[in-house]
Parts: sequence; C-alpha cells; structure tokens
Amino acid sequence: MSDNQQLKANYDAAKAQYAKHGIDVEQVLAKLHAIKISMHCWQGDDVRGFLNRDQDLTGGISVTGNYPGAARTPEELRADLEKAFSLIPGKHKVNLHAIYADTDDKVEIDRLEPKHYEKWVAWAKEQGLGLDFNPTCFSHEKSRDGLTLSHPDDEIRGFWIRHCQASRRIGAYFGEQLGQTCVTNVWIPDGYKDVPADRLSPRKRLKAALDEVFSEELNPAHNLDAVESKLFGLGSEAFVVGSHEFYMGYGVRNDKLICLDAGHFHPTEVISNKLSSLSLFTSGILLHVSRPMRWDSDHVVVLDDELLEIGRELVRGELLDITHIGLDFFDASINRVAAWVIGTRNTIKALLRAMLEPIEALKQAERDGDYTTRLALTEEFKSYPFGAVWDYYCATQGVPVREEWLAEVKAYEREVLSKRGN
Repeated sequence: MSDNQQLKANYDAAKAQYAKHGIDVEQVLAKLHAIKISMHCWQGDDVRGFLNRDQDLTGGISVTGNYPGAARTPEELRADLEKAFSLIPGKHKVNLHAIYADTDDKVEIDRLEPKHYEKWVAWAKEQGLGLDFNPTCFSHEKSRDGLTLSHPDDEIRGFWIRHCQASRRIGAYFGEQLGQTCVTNVWIPDGYKDVPADRLSPRKRLKAALDEVFSEELNPAHNLDAVESKLFGLGSEAFVVGSHEFYMGYGVRNDKLICLDAGHFHPTEVISNKLSSLSLFTSGILLHVSRPMRWDSDHVVVLDDELLEIGRELVRGELLDITHIGLDFFDASINRVAAWVIGTRNTIKALLRAMLEPIEALKQAERDGDYTTRLALTEEFKSYPFGAVWDYYCATQGVPVREEWLAEVKAYEREVLSKRGN
C-alpha cells in the first residue's frame, strides 16, 4: 500500500469512528476550510518594519535571539510569507503594522496613505489573501516616554490621533480592494513604570482621543475597528492606561471589537474563559493568539491546553462567525518561517480538534446532570484519531503532511535565508 493509500485508509477509518457519534467529518473539514487565520507579518523581521528601521524597539516590546535570515525588505518578507503559506492548509490573511509600508517616500507615520501600501494590496490579490492592519504606536521618537494617545502634551497626542485615523483609512482601503473585511486594531503602550499619582486623567485623555480616532464613519464591510488591552509591560509594570476594564467598557459602549491577547493578562488568567462572556455584549471579538511565559513574551504558539480550550470555546459556543483569529508572537531564536508554520498549523489543529468532539452529547449530559458521561466522553475523545483527519486535510490542500514541511523550510533556509547576511 502506498503512502497516499495508507493516508486515505486511515482517514476513512477515522471518519467511520467519528460517524458513530454523529460527527460528519466532511462537513467539519468544509467548515474548517472557511476559517481564516490572520498571520502576523512581524514574526518575519523581529518587529522592525520598513519605516524608521533604526529606531530601537519600545513599548514593552523585546525580541530575543539572532537566528540568521530575518527579512530586510518588503520583497524578502513577502517571499517568506509565501513560503510559510505554501506549508499551511487553507487561505488566510496577513496582519500588517503601519511600519511595514512599502514606499520610497519619506513619510511620517501620521501622514501615511493607502498609496504607501499598494504593493501589499497587489501581492495580496495575487495570493488570494486578506489583509488586517494596526497603527504602530511604538518604536518612534514621539513614543519614547511611554505615552501616545493618552499623552498630556496636545501636540504629541494629536500626532498619534492622526496616525490612528490614517491607519483606519488604510484598513478601509484594504477591505475595499480585497473584498475581505480588514480588522484595524489599536494597541498603545501607554503606562507608567511606577505607581502614578493620577490614574483617571490619562484614561480621560485616552477616551477623548479614541473618540477622535473613530469619528470618521467608515464602511464596516471594509473596516472593523478593534481595541486591545494589556495588564502590564516592560516600562509599564505599575499602570497601563488601556486596561482590560477600560477597553471592555469603551468597546461595548462604542460597538468596537475587543481584542483579547493571550499574553496580556495575569499569568494565571486565560482568555478562553472570557470568550463566552464577551460574546454576550459585543458584536465581535478579535483574538491575538500567543503563548506567554512569565510576562508577555510572545512565544510561538504550541498545541497546549489553553490553545485547545480557545478552540473548544469558539466551536462549542458557535462563536467562529463573530471572532477574528490572529497570531501575535515573535521568536528570533528559531527559523522565522518555521515559527509561522508551527503556530498557524497548531491554531488550525486546535479548531479541528474541537470540531471533532461530540459537542451535543457533552452538552446534553451536562444538562442532565450526568457529569460522569461528560468527563468520560471528554477524556476518551482525546485519543480519537484526529491526526488521521488532519493528515488527510493537509494532503487534500496540497501542503506537506506531518513534519514533511520541515524539510522544505530547511531547504529554503539553505537556498535563501542563509544568504541574507544578517
């Protein structure tokens, strides 16, 4: 029996096992295929971008490692993204930060326009990808003191307001051009290293600034706005202006997507447990899937318990239609293309695992108070042949099965990345 025949036989056997519990694997794969993961561009070049590349990273952002082959130009970054997507099943999106503009113009970030991203849009059209966007409120001389949209200086605060306004217009341009709604997510690093004397005034300034940022009506079919909280960061250990409570209140009142970043909460908190509550009060959710260690260190996403729980909450709560899933990590200690592939494939795997569980049987057992059955089924399905379904899905999507993708990344490293000299 050939490898392809064995793969198909394993899939057929798995499909029959799942069918005994009323799970239609073909329908599951069709549903999975429709989900788009927004893969973050900044893993490819360690959050440097192509504007102000000489600026030091600020805003609590730190990238560790010096693995060779980081992208130095937009062309190199797009080539690396193409390689990664060729190893990931499905059609997805790319999440850009404002500093990744592809232009020869000497333009300040509060004057950015759609024309500075025309090459990205042309490339996305060729690749069949969507684009998401983020204003870059860090690594700039006007963010050196750790304050942007909440800055007490009117001129500096106005600069960042204009930058975020420009970013929304760029996001709307992406959505209109590509026919896929762009999510434009606002995250700022604002906070204090030590305990502030006044917590209220910075938050009043941030609220007023956001009102200005979002004052222009944009077509929601083209652009959706999101706001992202953080608990603490390097340089803002004692106080962050845009806390979870602040943005949850602002998002609910102003009908904005609320971004939950897996690394932006206390180490004992998990975002999976927040999804069901948030879904009751918002029109949509943005996820930044990451893997924190100790602090918001943004490690490559692995198939751990929390990622599986995020998948389960999205699937069991039927939240996929209102949730935008993006990745947010940056690891320069390993091959950067491999990091994208590992993290994105794992995120898709978590969703597939959740879809291949007997959801209705579990819910019915819970309603009946039969917690024994609930626990027994949950545990037994952990050893069901999910891997056979995943392998078949990868094969039918024309991407490598199992670890075969690693050989392609190693070859790309030898032939392309190793010659970049960084």
